Amino acid sequence: MTRPKELRFNAFNMMAPSHNWAGLWSHPRDTSLNYNSLDYWVDYARTAERGLLDGIFLADVFGIYDVYGGSPETALRHAVQLPNAEPTLLVSAMAYATKHLGFGITSNLSYEHPYQFARRFSTLDHLTRGRIGWSIVTGYLDSGARGMGLEANRAHDERYEAAEEFLTASYKLWEGSWEDGAVRRDRTARVFTDPARIHNVRHQGLHYQVDGIHLAEPSPQRTPLLYQAGTSKRGRALAARHAEAIFLNGQTKPILARAVREIREAAKALGRDPYDIRLFAGATVIVAPTRAEANDLLEEYAGYVDQAGQLALLSGWTGIDFSNYRPDQAVQYVESNAIQSMVENFTLRSDRPVKVGDLATLSRVGARSPFVVGSPQDVADELIAWVDETDVDGFNLFRLVAPESLTSFVDLVVPELQSRGVYKTAYREGTLREKLFPGRGPYLDPTHPGAGFRRASAAARTEAAE
Repeated sequence: MTRPKELRFNAFNMMAPSHNWAGLWSHPRDTSLNYNSLDYWVDYARTAERGLLDGIFLADVFGIYDVYGGSPETALRHAVQLPNAEPTLLVSAMAYATKHLGFGITSNLSYEHPYQFARRFSTLDHLTRGRIGWSIVTGYLDSGARGMGLEANRAHDERYEAAEEFLTASYKLWEGSWEDGAVRRDRTARVFTDPARIHNVRHQGLHYQVDGIHLAEPSPQRTPLLYQAGTSKRGRALAARHAEAIFLNGQTKPILARAVREIREAAKALGRDPYDIRLFAGATVIVAPTRAEANDLLEEYAGYVDQAGQLALLSGWTGIDFSNYRPDQAVQYVESNAIQSMVENFTLRSDRPVKVGDLATLSRVGARSPFVVGSPQDVADELIAWVDETDVDGFNLFRLVAPESLTSFVDLVVPELQSRGVYKTAYREGTLREKLFPGRGPYLDPTHPGAGFRRASAAARTEAAE
């Protein structure tokens, strides 16, 4: 196994007062109560760029966590990812305040249509000058489906079948509707666009139908950088075929290493280079100048984590109502219509029983992913060890107390990693895709299935004919 030359990081957040750790919004130094203000997000983006992070990954969920106790009451009372706001609207302001930082946005395709969706992300790619990515998700909350007038969410595998079709239709719009050179902007001839280089897109599928010209001209990346976050068997198949970056979890190194290996093997079986996919593990990092201070900080933070809120969050993720469990009871495998990979990690893949009460604590067991506490040297040692032993490329840094957790990482861990030669000292130029894959152009790699929908330009067709 060869460790990447440099580690990669995203700041992982959500436009809500609470994200992965319920209750931390109540910490006196936390500013997440300002989640719906632009100043909060612009400052956050500037801190991330100061730390040379690859991007901010904006998670989103469509629906309410009402599995716990069969009611939304706990989620509402404790701000369990609710209220939340539309993350795409944040990006323009953050992009204006930064120059290099990328932006990955979760957007649930189950309640979108490719025609309008493709225009929205083309617009974001234009406004960010090629720094936008889309995290492909299909949703897991029945409450969201009911809010959209449906009885329940699609069945797990059917959601992924719909995702394949959604991607195909989107590729046709992003890659095949407008040729390179179609936009002339010729004031003298008074011709803005050459109609001969614009093509109507037709897609007739089981879930989506399209008949129209893509409304946006080609953006710097055409197709946004493609993230994916599902590591169930069906999710891995989608990711191996389409994703350029994948977010995954695993509370132990063997669990995470297995997930990484399965994704890379699946990509190779499809004819892709397994390392054409950047893999980011979720990570909770608590750092202070000394190990003792970091442990004190952990104890302090832990006192603000809301256990009922945390179990409401986990119930929504897994589809298991943990209000029916005792704290000392081990999680049992249940096949659900929610996030199957998380249930598998707690049960089938775990080397020991995972107790429900432990999942509600700010701890290694409760983290569901790498949990790192210590001095800058400790944190650097541990992050490098996770990369060496699991083959991940980097980490999505979970929000804890905002903004101090991110600021501490930037001020303490980044210089330590730079001193060891495993972290960049400056940004590369180019789009988000070019930054994540040095030496590659701004568009999808020619081996990617989406690239097959790209039309040759008129110049290329002429050259081929000659």
